[in-house]
Amino acid sequence: MPQYDLPLPELERYRPERHEPADFDAFWSRTLAETAAHPLAAVFTEVDAGFTELVTEDVVFAGFGGHPIRGWMLRPRHAEGPLPAVVTYIGYGGGRGHLAEWTALPSAGFAHFVMDLRGQGAGHRRADTVDPGVGGPHFGGFLTLGIESPEGYYYRRVFADAVRAVEAVQGHPAVDPARVVISGGSQGGAIALAAAALTPGAVPVTPVGVIVDVPFLSDVRRAVRLVDTAPYSELVSWLGVQIDPERQERAFSTIDYFDGVNLAARGTMPASFAVALLDDICPPSTVYGAYNSYAGEKTMTVYPFNGHANGGAARIAEHIAFARSLT
Repeated sequence: MPQYDLPLPELERYRPERHEPADFDAFWSRTLAETAAHPLAAVFTEVDAGFTELVTEDVVFAGFGGHPIRGWMLRPRHAEGPLPAVVTYIGYGGGRGHLAEWTALPSAGFAHFVMDLRGQGAGHRRADTVDPGVGGPHFGGFLTLGIESPEGYYYRRVFADAVRAVEAVQGHPAVDPARVVISGGSQGGAIALAAAALTPGAVPVTPVGVIVDVPFLSDVRRAVRLVDTAPYSELVSWLGVQIDPERQERAFSTIDYFDGVNLAARGTMPASFAVALLDDICPPSTVYGAYNSYAGEKTMTVYPFNGHANGGAARIAEHIAFARSLT
């Protein structure tokens, strides 16, 4: 498809209006305190995936509400000393998938933790974690699940899970807790932005950097007016049925607690972003909305002729280089 959003020079200057709730920080402090009240209880169990040069582990830890969250941990078998680590969050509809999908980073010398997503896994990668918090009317997937209240919204649970995942990784005996990078693309990029904002003070050591590729859930009020593709189409469909303006605004007001623009303003660790100018799922201007709001040192990789998959394998090489530069 042709470029449909703002020209690149305008994207580089674009800074959206922020709709930030007055109790934004208090809401997240309360959420993380409630989550931390449950023992982390992280358990790493080695499984045989057939990789002679890698140690592969099935992971369970307590996320939001004390709910069991699963993950994978992979690391080089013969590496000495505490390892740098990368924590990865997954795109919409996916989960931790299969171990064979995650061999690149441990092959480069990193411990790699992949967090499962509660209730997802019917899209592009399987998940093995249920969501006991599911409730209330919603359309299709997860974007509108619990959308009329920030306390009950789906992403409150997921973002809290993401913080606990970093804590679990930092407690692994093979990991150097002072050399952890967080990463994600699309929905995973939204989760990574949240983790960058919320982990300082909530985990033993603040992560040293974050990778944010084509983030979802950023500048949402603009996104739903630019694209009709999933997942934003789920919110458009919900708004089209719930036509009461007050109810519509209540939904947007809920999302404001989770919007990447507001979370980016609280991220201070070094960040590597990526945007694709033909992306019709996460519009380029919404990606730049998060990028230009990000408070820390940052760089942007631009893919002028790519869609939502952005740089693909070439971007993975950039992930490795960025993580190495920090660890």
